[in-house]
Amino acid sequence: MNQTGEMVETALPGENTAPAIAIASVVISMALIAIGNGLMFAYIPVRLGVAGLPPTWAAIIVTSLSAGGIAGCLLTGRIVRRVGHARAFMVMSALIVLSNAAVGAGPYPLVWVGARALYGFAICALFIVSQSWLNDAIGNHIRGRVMAIFYVAYVVGLGVGSYLLSFVDINTSQAPMVGIVFTALSILPVGMTRLRPPPPPESASVAFRRAWRISPVGIAGMMAVGGLSMMISGFAPIHATAKGYSQQEVATLMFAMPLGTLLFQIPFGWISDRTDRRYVLIAAALLVLLAGLAAHAVDGAALALVIVVYVAWSGAGESIYSISSAHANDRAGRDDLVTLSSSMLFAWSVSGFIIPSIGTVLTAVYGTQSFMYVAIVIAVVFGLFVIWRVLTSRPVEAESMSGFAPMTAQAPLPVDLAFAPDGDEPVGR
Repeated sequence: MNQTGEMVETALPGENTAPAIAIASVVISMALIAIGNGLMFAYIPVRLGVAGLPPTWAAIIVTSLSAGGIAGCLLTGRIVRRVGHARAFMVMSALIVLSNAAVGAGPYPLVWVGARALYGFAICALFIVSQSWLNDAIGNHIRGRVMAIFYVAYVVGLGVGSYLLSFVDINTSQAPMVGIVFTALSILPVGMTRLRPPPPPESASVAFRRAWRISPVGIAGMMAVGGLSMMISGFAPIHATAKGYSQQEVATLMFAMPLGTLLFQIPFGWISDRTDRRYVLIAAALLVLLAGLAAHAVDGAALALVIVVYVAWSGAGESIYSISSAHANDRAGRDDLVTLSSSMLFAWSVSGFIIPSIGTVLTAVYGTQSFMYVAIVIAVVFGLFVIWRVLTSRPVEAESMSGFAPMTAQAPLPVDLAFAPDGDEPVGR
């Protein structure tokens, strides 16, 4: 046991990777948290709609979640340096339990705004803690596979959690209680793990101008996807509820949307490893644009058709996140990675707050369909910017490309361990 009280897995000489069961403890914990989180994402707008509250409240709650996320991005490193990874993980899980308990007290919008801000803080911190923990525990030879499993497990958990809405009584506190149960269960694998703790994280400063010089497209991609992710995944259940879709239908839609992440990222990533990634980003932006227009065209139509459109919409938007991150790391030197990662995290966080704030205002004025227009504008602006960069700058040499790894825009970039712990080459994310 170390000074922070974390159980340490003793490594054999020359061993760089922790036992699989120890690594699985973090992955399983985050998958359990995802189930509760997916349920709450679907539950809140439906519950507010049943209570007769205007959709603007649900939009404000989405914005408050993003505000909490900014605080989590800024403060997590300090918390981990103070108490260690395991204790930080358990503290943040406890905060999610408190957030869900506040939601379970009843549909009090102001209380829910504060509760979801607390959730945003905690979930952002949990991702930074878990990703840096895994990055420290695994060697470069399996890093890509482990992180892919981590992201897939979380995305699947979100979908499963959303579908659980079909089985709860929306007029009671059953959904928050189920969320609390899964969050409490998530503490057990981490609480019992012998996974060795990483060293104290570095203090990663934000140098936005320097990061922009390294990779304008990477930073712009983070800014675009921070807004796109919150617009599509955050406002879709709000709009579906306002359009009159049933509790079961909203749950089915929210269950299906994460599948787009799995369906689109792998082929997009495979192509981006074999060509200029910017071409793939342009294609992804074009698909977001077309899917946004299609979402408007099929608005209120049969659920099956809406699901097809939203799966493509969500998947294309999520792909921008992982490809932008890989492109930025392609252009970064070893000494640039800490600054670049922290600056991209900052860009993602701020956009994830500002864009939903704009969406909230537009929702109050023009209705819940406003989020479609915001997402379309983001896709157009980002796509045109990438086209301009293709025309005015050289592509990255093939031998400098770091390799694509699937990610989800629901998870912030880890910034406190930019280099592999054993001094190996940095890994592109």
